[in-house]
Amino acid sequence: MGRLGHDFAQPQLLIRALTHGSIASVTRPDNQRLEFLGDRVLGLVMAEALFSADTAATEGQLAPRYNALVRGETCAAVARDLSLGEVLKLGRSEMLSGGRRKEALLADAMEAVLAAVYLDAGFEAARAVVLRHWGGRLAQVDHDSRDAKTALQEWAQAQGMPPPVYEQTERSGPDHAPVFLITVRLEDGRHAQARGTGTKRSIEQAAAQSLLDRLEGQTT
Repeated sequence: MGRLGHDFAQPQLLIRALTHGSIASVTRPDNQRLEFLGDRVLGLVMAEALFSADTAATEGQLAPRYNALVRGETCAAVARDLSLGEVLKLGRSEMLSGGRRKEALLADAMEAVLAAVYLDAGFEAARAVVLRHWGGRLAQVDHDSRDAKTALQEWAQAQGMPPPVYEQTERSGPDHAPVFLITVRLEDGRHAQARGTGTKRSIEQAAAQSLLDRLEGQTT
């Protein structure tokens, strides 16, 4: 874990942070409690960083930026940058089902690692690790915080329509890595689709963005 940027005085904390429930035992606790704490550590660091970075931003502007930085997809992306999946301690069944690539599992482990740093060396050490690995995302957070689903709903409401409807219209692939086809549809019948292997939320966002792009093309 040299990429992390922290040398553990108590390496057992890191081991616990990387231990999934599928291999846990009475003598080998899993990382769930650490994940709970790490989520709060990350949240405080991000809230503080955003608050300081833009002193003119309103709460309404800060909230979507914050959500973009702490959401599971972002934590999983940081975990992938660190190759965290390669060092996770998983049970055999979880390994066979592709656990090292699962987004939710990677996100939880990333938060647990942040908690381990906090318990090992305090808040400033944890803050340094977060800013080191989230720094680039902080710089482009306005782009990342754009929520296509919210934008599409606001567009529909402005046209006097009810909110868009999202449907899972197809599922394929193995159970450990399902591929979803999501359709988003407006009341007037206009619709778009997106296919992917991430969370349903991320695929819904992609479908919403696709429909927004189509609507924008129709008005230009």
